[in-house]
Amino acid sequence: TTSIAKIAHMLKEDGKKVMLAAADTFRAAAIEQLEIWGERVGVPVIRHQEGADPSAVIFDAIKAAQARNIDVLICDTAGRLQNKKNLMQEKINKVIDREFPEADRETLLVLDAATGKNAVSQAKEFGSAAKLTGIVLTKLDGTAKGGIVITLADEFDVPVKFIGVGEGMDDLQVFDPAMFADALFDR
Repeated sequence: TTSIAKIAHMLKEDGKKVMLAAADTFRAAAIEQLEIWGERVGVPVIRHQEGADPSAVIFDAIKAAQARNIDVLICDTAGRLQNKKNLMQEKINKVIDREFPEADRETLLVLDAATGKNAVSQAKEFGSAAKLTGIVLTKLDGTAKGGIVITLADEFDVPVKFIGVGEGMDDLQVFDPAMFADALFDR
């Protein structure tokens, strides 16, 4: 959720009109957390009540984004939710497929670099339910955690798009493989 807000901030700083969708309706306080971040960033948040159907939130958010001429809609979903995940993700995918052409969207998985090999199993699980186009790797503020980038690149044909290097709003960066390799090998 925090990474989504940071991406929204980056896009807004680039002059894009951004909207957030609070479709992680099962994690306690996820909706409220996204609303707080939406206020900090200065972007609207489409939400339903806790426990609502995530695909309904996505549908309403897409319609709101279209009506308001929003450039980028970022949807926060329960990617790590194990129970009912495949059914929920399938419903969400159907709504998005119907409303947005595949060429115009990204499906990013946010992983914590500190989880090590567990990040690989999370990527496999999420990748089986949704077609990933990229990875956001958080808590990459030390090269000791950086080895997971190499493992993910070796296991998946999905690029790391962003890295989180701190807790601040501006601490999300576009991933630069050459710069990362230099830092990793202390060049």
